[in-house]
Amino acid sequence: MCRAQGEAVAGRRWRLPGTLLLLLAYVGYLLLGSAAFWALEGPASRQSAQQLLQDKWELLGNYTCLKGPALERLIQGIIKAYKSGLTLQGNSTSLGRWNFVGSFFFSVSAITTIGYGNLSPSTMSAQIFCIFFALFGIPLNLILLNRIGQLMLSGVQRCAKRLGEKLHWQEAATILTRTCALVTGLLLFLLLPPFLFSVIEGWTYEEGFYYSFITLSTIGFGDYVIGMNPDLTYPCWYKNLVSVWILFGMAWLALVINLCITLLENSSDLCQCGKKKSKELEQELMDGNKNSSPRPDDVESCSSKDTKPEDSQSEWCAQSLSETM
Repeated sequence: MCRAQGEAVAGRRWRLPGTLLLLLAYVGYLLLGSAAFWALEGPASRQSAQQLLQDKWELLGNYTCLKGPALERLIQGIIKAYKSGLTLQGNSTSLGRWNFVGSFFFSVSAITTIGYGNLSPSTMSAQIFCIFFALFGIPLNLILLNRIGQLMLSGVQRCAKRLGEKLHWQEAATILTRTCALVTGLLLFLLLPPFLFSVIEGWTYEEGFYYSFITLSTIGFGDYVIGMNPDLTYPCWYKNLVSVWILFGMAWLALVINLCITLLENSSDLCQCGKKKSKELEQELMDGNKNSSPRPDDVESCSSKDTKPEDSQSEWCAQSLSETM
């Protein structure tokens, strides 16, 4: 017994370093993917930017009035530039979203299965790499989210246990601790981030809240995506902070969704139990109408028979026989 307790204590000691090791592997995997996407998509993005600028000056120099094919080429170039994140800024162009920070954010959105759809690899080599990157990255992301969720849940349980020891009322401490954890998660992951998006992106609070939930639930419509406005200058830490928020927010929202699933399953079980009891009562009433009215002693013996456990049936039968004799 002491040996088992020692092994349990040793397991708890090694759990946190294992989680940190998994987190380091997760971040290293994201950095590897970011560097690969940056290397594979960066040259094509820069080449597209130079070509877009050259086409602009050729169009302005050769055409005083746009007609037919020239207008079609301009429209196609604008659509292609928009998909690549390129924008014209006076005599220069932006390099799009395939810098290192943008590649890191794309890697996060890929293995978390959010998939906004505003950015995708265009070269064949990057597309093939994206397949293998997501193939191994999605399971790694699920394992890490599960570990973070377990740590969050175990932390809440420890707080509830300690608070219950102080208050000498475990049920009230559990309810209070879970309520505080739920409110804290709501503030950190759903209620406060929209203020940041309102300041940096210029969205309303409702739009920021909508983006927060759509992102953390991995729905990812792509109608609202951070870092998309070419007229704004975004701080370098912005997308990295949002990436960390996505990671922990998804783990917290997964716990909330599991709680909702548990509540729904419990409510369905109660409904099924109620339906089963009503059907049994209805069947008993129908059987009673078919047969003659039972004697009081028969009703009592039947009710007592239903409540007796199976292992005491023989003893109960012997007692009933002795009373009738």
